[in-house]
Amino acid sequence: MYGRIGAAVARSRHDPAELTRNARRTFLAGFEAQIRAGSSDLPEAEIRRRAGELRTAHMLQLALKSSLARSIRRTAGPTKPTAREVRDANARPPQGA
Repeated sequence: MYGRIGAAVARSRHDPAELTRNARRTFLAGFEAQIRAGSSDLPEAEIRRRAGELRTAHMLQLALKSSLARSIRRTAGPTKPTAREVRDANARPPQGA
């Protein structure tokens, strides 16, 4: 709760986009670095476009893992799944795909 209070105070005093600018820049630079490592001769605009697609793929993978973990928790009842159950569920392709 203290962290949430502190974050709210910080956002009231500063522009939230300004507070996270460096973190966003570093996060996106990682995707651009992956693209540059595979294709260094691409134009800058194409590198940014491909990095954006790579970021989208990354976020979709996180969403899939989250969905699978929630599904396991739903079917497992009130107990949480073990780390192994979550890992095994992430290794299986989604049903119907």
